[in-house]
Amino acid sequence: MITQGCALNSKELLRLIKAKNLISGYIHLDTQLTPNGFDLTAGSIFSFSSSGALDFSNKERVLPREKELIAKKNRGSDTAGWWSLKKGAYKVRTNETVCLPPDCIAIAFPRSSLLRMGVFCHNGVWDAGFCGRSEFLLVVENPAGLKLKQNARVVQLVFMRLSGAHKTYKGIYQNL
Repeated sequence: MITQGCALNSKELLRLIKAKNLISGYIHLDTQLTPNGFDLTAGSIFSFSSSGALDFSNKERVLPREKELIAKKNRGSDTAGWWSLKKGAYKVRTNETVCLPPDCIAIAFPRSSLLRMGVFCHNGVWDAGFCGRSEFLLVVENPAGLKLKQNARVVQLVFMRLSGAHKTYKGIYQNL
């Protein structure tokens, strides 16, 4: 039995992945499933090319224009390429789709390897009922930059059960 308000362990996550399609589009289940969460991988990276705008009601929200960065392969036989990222902020879209049940949320943390390289991630909470490919901010603070390979594991999602009655996500990023 799962206690409400507790983080889910790998056994419960595996059960939800197989029975409820909690996460799909992953690269390698055994590698990405961690003792306390699930590692999401970099599918696409974008640079920002304009400003955004945000108001209280979201009626005047404007998302910035973005440009997808192309990963460069070292050899023709490579299946994945590399992004050479200079110091700055980038949007990352994951390979995986996360579909949260109405009684579960997720919070992401950067992998410690990124932190050791002078890079970190900012992200919001994955709300109960959210389903879609996730996006988050990757900030490269290392003055020498970062080389990041396609499909690299970049953030770890930690899942928690909610207690009590609650609403589910109904925003514009559903099924992205």
